[in-house]
Amino acid sequence: MTADVLICGAARTAFGRSEASGRQLAVDAVNAALQDAGVDWSRVGAAFGGSDSAGLADTLVSQVGLTGVPFVNVKNGCATGGSALISAVNAIRSGMADVVLAVGFDKHPRGAFDPRPEDWGLGEEYGSDGLMVTTQFFGMKIRRYMHDHGITPQTLARVAEKAYRNGELTPNAWRRKPVSAAEILDSGMVSDPLTRFMFCSPGAGAAALVLCSPEVARTLESPSVALRSAALRTRQFGSFEVFSPWVAGGELTSVSRAASAAAFEEAGIGPGDIDVCQLQDTESGAEVMHMAECGLCEDGEQERLIAAGATEIGGALPVNTDGGCIANGEPIGASGLRQVYEIVQQLRGRAGDRQVPGAPRTGFTHVYGAPGVSACTVLTR
Repeated sequence: MTADVLICGAARTAFGRSEASGRQLAVDAVNAALQDAGVDWSRVGAAFGGSDSAGLADTLVSQVGLTGVPFVNVKNGCATGGSALISAVNAIRSGMADVVLAVGFDKHPRGAFDPRPEDWGLGEEYGSDGLMVTTQFFGMKIRRYMHDHGITPQTLARVAEKAYRNGELTPNAWRRKPVSAAEILDSGMVSDPLTRFMFCSPGAGAAALVLCSPEVARTLESPSVALRSAALRTRQFGSFEVFSPWVAGGELTSVSRAASAAAFEEAGIGPGDIDVCQLQDTESGAEVMHMAECGLCEDGEQERLIAAGATEIGGALPVNTDGGCIANGEPIGASGLRQVYEIVQQLRGRAGDRQVPGAPRTGFTHVYGAPGVSACTVLTR
């Protein structure tokens, strides 16, 4: 099967704290992605982008070029970057343009995210009772999962330990100092069973992708990566999600299961065919749960796989080779595109010290956000 959409340019900035504005970081990422692709801004026929708190993406044209390009703002929580990418894919498939930009960026203040209940369709009392604190949701969800499937706190610590170790190998990561599992377990309880060093932090950063048609890709020198599928889903009845004011009885549904299944079906390959993947890891329990929700293993199998090193860079299923959100932090708008950038580098063989051995040919990305949105992609070289 020939791919009808390719990624011909990819770039990201450093993530973490920055003196630069979120907009400037976005401009830097856009220019670097265009350079990587070997195309000028004037060649871009459509653009999609967004941030949660750093401004409107369409206003970036005042700095990258006033060409009249259709530029659509996207805002979809942690799935903003993934949503911008899906919009870009659809623009190429529809014939709207043959070169399209997707960009995500953000710059968050120090401290935890501070959402307002009314923005999520919830009453004011939901916030005054403390339920808008996302760390509590993450703690409740992983605690239930650990009870049901035999996952131990040691496994949560090993996930974070891997993230910091991979972050050390990633030049643009925020957290680049290894931290042992023992230190992680002893770093102070935030929301039982999750400790301080198991969480990612809000920060600043930007990522951009240039997508093109096969006809355009053949004229470019930079190696392109095929985007086999991109799927987005919202929550179904029975899901347990961030800012859910109640949980239905019976078996839980999962937006990540739905989005990943759609992505694999569209790509025509299965989870067992994936050589390297990026999973949303706002905290280490999320990576554990998303391994099963995305079909990469059975529920409960994570305990054995992680202990055996299967998710390490040299393992059978490398997960979050750049350190994920835990090592990079989470500028909301940029996070999903950072994931795709990392897979593009891995499939191109350009990941440096964190390169997965054996010339990986297939990659998968998964992003998840409130109030139950997930976007997934499958890429091949």
